[in-house]
Amino acid sequence: MAGFSDQIEADTLNLYLSAKNLSTDLAIASTTISGLWVGLHTADPGDTGTQGVSEGGYGQYTRIQTTRSTAGWSSSTSLGQASPVANIDFPQNTSTSTGTFTHASIGLTSASTAGKVLASGSLSPTINFSQNVTPRLTTGSSFTLD
Repeated sequence: MAGFSDQIEADTLNLYLSAKNLSTDLAIASTTISGLWVGLHTADPGDTGTQGVSEGGYGQYTRIQTTRSTAGWSSSTSLGQASPVANIDFPQNTSTSTGTFTHASIGLTSASTAGKVLASGSLSPTINFSQNVTPRLTTGSSFTLD
């Protein structure tokens, strides 16, 4: 199920209910982390998954770093949706691999097989990838927390 990861949910409850600080690697005060890494997934990475779960789908794929600010993202708290403020282009697929990205995730690392998922959700519209296609999240794209 997409949404906030189990770790973020637990840390948030501890913060709200027990006045405990967020765990060190998840402490995201405005001055601590300026960039977030966006990943595309062919299936829901799940609440307990890493950003590497069902990620990518072609050899040239990498996560893309975005700005953690209103210059990078627009969000609707009433809908649990986020959209990029500018296009986010992923590397062009030069292989013959094909598929569909159905989910996106936000995390803290560019590591290709790891990285804690801070939030994930279903993509609208989904993104088909095939040879010579450059997957792109546009300002009209959104991912919705479930």
